[in-house]
Amino acid sequence: MTFARIVATGSALPERVVTNADLEKIVDTSDEWIRTRTGIRERHVAADGETTGDLAFRAGQQALADAGVKASDLDMVILGTTTPDIVFPATACLIQDRLGANGCMAFDVNAACSGFVYALGVANNFVRTGQVKRALVMGAETLTRMVDWSERETCVLFGDGAGAVVLEASDEPGILATCLHADGGYKDLLYNPVGVSVGFTDEKNHGVRIKMRGREVFKIAVKTFDALVGETLAAAGMQESDVDWLIPHQANLRIIEATAKRLGMSMDRVIVTVDKHANTSSGSVPLALDAAVRSGRVKRGQNLLLEAFGGGFTWASAMLRY
Repeated sequence: MTFARIVATGSALPERVVTNADLEKIVDTSDEWIRTRTGIRERHVAADGETTGDLAFRAGQQALADAGVKASDLDMVILGTTTPDIVFPATACLIQDRLGANGCMAFDVNAACSGFVYALGVANNFVRTGQVKRALVMGAETLTRMVDWSERETCVLFGDGAGAVVLEASDEPGILATCLHADGGYKDLLYNPVGVSVGFTDEKNHGVRIKMRGREVFKIAVKTFDALVGETLAAAGMQESDVDWLIPHQANLRIIEATAKRLGMSMDRVIVTVDKHANTSSGSVPLALDAAVRSGRVKRGQNLLLEAFGGGFTWASAMLRY
């Protein structure tokens, strides 16, 4: 049996760091208010002219270098993002060219915060069927470009960043199961009102700005993750006790804690980066994975549960042996 196995990870963050104290100066909020409700202490913000593609390119370069893989050996470049550089071509195509992987398939996946896990699921299926032997899978965002910095309910939540993994076909167990879901019926709870067909400007909705009903999103996310954990374990033929690390979407510490409780896991077995990165949407899970690998916490042979929840609504998971 052929598996898709992660052989290396990478990440990239903008240099600029915006702390909660910095936000206190521009909006009616406080460090205590932000920390107690979200767990966030700071976030990285892209510089002028720094794009999603720039961050993803750097993360991809690092992953390829650590894997010892040449870009020309890639069969697929796939990027999970909801903030592409331009409408078209896909940002994955722009990255492919910069890396020197011209000729292989390259495309973006927009599943909001679930984008990276969706992309991982797509790449996994291509590898399992033998169509792809080696893939670069990334998640990257510059969400701060569509944050209303005068809206305290949302501006404190988001940051910019990118993460990447190199997948290779292997006889050794790698990705054991992926579960991908969506329900567009919840679109009004978390969305951005502008776009190509409906128009880029919308004065009524204050332009390109994230719209979110936070309390409703929180309740549904917790309930959804609870069901997703059980589904993923069943799909992988595993028990809660088989999971070595939980690597969740980094949106809110309370949601992360609720999911850990469902698994019966102590928080010292959960990778948490929301305090330093805030919510980087598609960049969230691969950033956390790379941080865990580079810190030495995640080791070869361990079982990892990745999960994410985002606008759409979308929700997705992957159980893998690292």
